[in-house]
Order: sequence, then C-alpha cells, then structure tokens
Amino acid sequence: MSRELSAYHRQVAADNRAAILGAATDLFLELGFDRTSLAKVAERAGVSKATLFKQFPTKAELFEAMVLVAGDNAVGGPLDPPSGDFHSGLVALGTAYASLLAQPRMMELIRAVITESARFPELRAQTFDFGTLPVLRALREFLEKANDHGDAYIADLDVVSAQFLGMIATVVFWPRLVHVGWSLTEEESARTIDEAARTIAARFGRSDPA
Repeated sequence: MSRELSAYHRQVAADNRAAILGAATDLFLELGFDRTSLAKVAERAGVSKATLFKQFPTKAELFEAMVLVAGDNAVGGPLDPPSGDFHSGLVALGTAYASLLAQPRMMELIRAVITESARFPELRAQTFDFGTLPVLRALREFLEKANDHGDAYIADLDVVSAQFLGMIATVVFWPRLVHVGWSLTEEESARTIDEAARTIAARFGRSDPA
C-alpha cells in the first residue's frame, strides 16, 4: 500500500511540476521576468503557492528550470546518429539541431535568456548552452565514438562541438533573431548543414584510418 501511495505522490509532484513550468513559460514570455510573479504562476498552473515554493523557492530558479526544460523537451526524443559514416552522422545531428531551433517559441525563449542573463550571471552560466544541450550531449558522444573507432582525431570535443553547431546557428537561426522576415528554404538549410558537416569532416575526419 505504501509503495502505491509513494508512486501516486511522485506522479502528483511530476504533474504539478509540469503544470508550473508550462505556466511559467507562458507568463515569462507574455509579461517578462519583472512582471511575472510566483503567485501568478501558481494561479495559472492551478497549484497552491506552497506547492510552487516547495519546488521553486525563487523566481530565478523557476526561470532557469523553465529554460533548461524547454531546451531538453524541444528535441522530442533520443538522438541516435548513424555510426560508421562520420559525415552522415554529423548531418543527422546538425539536422536535429536546426529542427530544434525552428521549434515554436524557441526564438522567444532565447530572447528571454539573452535579456535576463545580464542581470543574473549564475543564470547565464547555467543556460549558456540553451537550445543545444541535448544535441550537444549527443554530438559529444558521437565524436567520442568517432575518436575511439579511428574515424576522427579530435583533441577538444567541446570546442569542435561548439564550432559545428555554431556554423549552423549562424546561418539558420541568429539572422532570424535580429532581422525581421529572414527565412531560409529547406534546401538552403540542408546545404548549410551539409557544408558544416563537410568542414568538420575535412578537418578532423579520417577516411582511411590506419
């Protein structure tokens, strides 16, 4: 009986957390950080203020959690790039990254991070890789395996991961953030990803491992 009760309470806590984070996302994007209060979030989420405070004692913690969860959820599932073909694996991961950046509200969320990170240095440190965390983890694992199998030689996996994703974001995302009406066709986006993958493969890949 106690196990069933414990499982029930865990599910209630998870449901409450999801409701709180969903309400927080809506309010932070609608009203901004300053005009969003924890009381408003609790009311929108349909939970008591005590329930909210138990999980998120401060507004900064709630904002940080909202951003990180949004970045994780946007991927929509595990990333499993093909192994044995360095270029193809990079293309698969680059495509997942571009799709993540194209998700609804992603631009609003990243704008919110940029706006608030100057006021909260600890938040900036925690969310520096917002929108890239799941892809960055998968990419780093892919590069590690490529090193282990002799398909590539990469001394600094984090730097190369950032370089690869940066080449993609510079074309497919950041211009949209600052230029109204900016858009790319699917073909242009695919070409950008392929060129980024070819650049990394040419620099670090080994087509004929000894």
